[in-house]
Amino acid sequence: MDILSYNPGHDGAVCLISDRRLVFSIEAEKDSGYRYSNLTIPELLDATTNLDKVPQVLCMSGWWPLDHHEYRFGSHRNGGYRGIRPEDAIMDAGRLFRGKTDYFSSSHERAHILCAFGMSDLPRGTRCYALIWEGEMGSFYEIDECLEITLLADVMTQPGNRYGMAYGLADPTFPKDGPYPRASDAGKLMALASFSTRTTPTEREQLLISHLLDGSYAKLIDYDRLAEAPHLNVGLDDPEFRNFAGIFSDAIFSRFLRFAEENLERGRPLVIAGGCGLNCDWNSKWRECGFFSHVFVPPVANDSGAAIGTAIDAQLRYTGDAKIDWDVYSGLDFRQSGAIEIEAYDVFDGDPRVVARLLEGGLILGWVHGKFEIGPRALGNRSILAEPFRDETRIRLNEIKQREQFRPIAPICTKEDAGRWFGCDTDSPHMLYTYRATTDALAAVTHVNGTARLQTVTPASNPPMYDLLTAFRELTGFGVLCNTSLNFKGKGFINNLTDLDAYARQHELDGFVVEGKTYVRKTSRPYMRYLRAYSATEKLRSGSPS
Repeated sequence: MDILSYNPGHDGAVCLISDRRLVFSIEAEKDSGYRYSNLTIPELLDATTNLDKVPQVLCMSGWWPLDHHEYRFGSHRNGGYRGIRPEDAIMDAGRLFRGKTDYFSSSHERAHILCAFGMSDLPRGTRCYALIWEGEMGSFYEIDECLEITLLADVMTQPGNRYGMAYGLADPTFPKDGPYPRASDAGKLMALASFSTRTTPTEREQLLISHLLDGSYAKLIDYDRLAEAPHLNVGLDDPEFRNFAGIFSDAIFSRFLRFAEENLERGRPLVIAGGCGLNCDWNSKWRECGFFSHVFVPPVANDSGAAIGTAIDAQLRYTGDAKIDWDVYSGLDFRQSGAIEIEAYDVFDGDPRVVARLLEGGLILGWVHGKFEIGPRALGNRSILAEPFRDETRIRLNEIKQREQFRPIAPICTKEDAGRWFGCDTDSPHMLYTYRATTDALAAVTHVNGTARLQTVTPASNPPMYDLLTAFRELTGFGVLCNTSLNFKGKGFINNLTDLDAYARQHELDGFVVEGKTYVRKTSRPYMRYLRAYSATEKLRSGSPS
């Protein structure tokens, strides 16, 4: 059975599941679209060019009703935002391109739940709990052996929005009468929370926390003590606000953990979805709390996974099966068409030993291989790579990315190096958990609190990246590199050669590796230093430009 599904809201995406296998998932922001974009009609139609035949089912993920302020796209035949009863789904017989194609739509809530369970490694019939926490929902569910879903409690409404609102408190540019935080604020607060060195709130901070977390969601301006609120407009570099960021983050997590400890059965698995599932610190706390036997978070925990979740829900309805096979590299191939200023580059062999030598020499390179990753995290196919040893490298990477210097850079490493340098004894392939560095040598990828948001690579999960990391280890003793996403500021992954060429020249990227060829800008200062540093013999060993 072929199921084509799309999410019309922010983090919009369209996916195809064929015979219980994810064939592709294409997000609106990818190929240099704006982050958090809604799916447009041209993007949906473009996705149909990847179909081999007419799908048996066309799905639309549930979204807000027509009278809601966030509703922009979709139709009257929409499964809505909340609701877990399968009988509330919309099912109609229909046609598409002269073929019989049924229509299916179920709620956004069910999309998150089914995405988390369907992509998990839990066997069919496993009783488990689900936590869906995002901008709107903050709820625990029970999933029984027959895939009946029971809402246990709405622990906190709008946890993601409440979390992001704390960032706006200290940011003088954020209007305090704004009803919602900006889309990027929660992720930035996650980085700032790691700077916290204090765990106990002051009396004034506790009053502010109560306003932000107790009862219904409220704007900052609704706080009757806002004028004397701690950290108001102090700026994001203020150390006491950074302390508060960690305290506030812990306060949200502790409310959900307390509910679990008081109301759930210890020892069952937990699956997590919703935008808060991208918070690596919280994911790590869930796994380390010892309450659950297993914790799973999909790489598309935010709304980029809603289309997949709705397709899984349709598959469940038609086949009785809610499990799919999937690969995180299920986006589109890189487009190498388009003219670039080739005379501006020295072109090297893409041999991993050549690339490793350039990285060891201090160059920062874009890295492109195969299909792009699903979800918002760069996982080694659309990445910017650099050596991991110097804090100056982290600073330069953030300058290239045009983002705040408090933002950490993640490490990508072989599984065997993960155990040695980060105490990680399991696969962590999707950059969703934090680990504590065991060495001071990896300054560029170790956050201020000694942790790192780690991605592990094996020969099976990503062979070209594994070969590069192995070659780098042979040179340096560390199979670890800096890894951050290859994208323009505020946009999704670069996926064509023209944009990549423009990015390298505009952002002082030293070059890039695309499917077996390495392009290095001749005017790159690190490259010129690299050439001066090695003799002609050593240059030949590391690969000569063609």
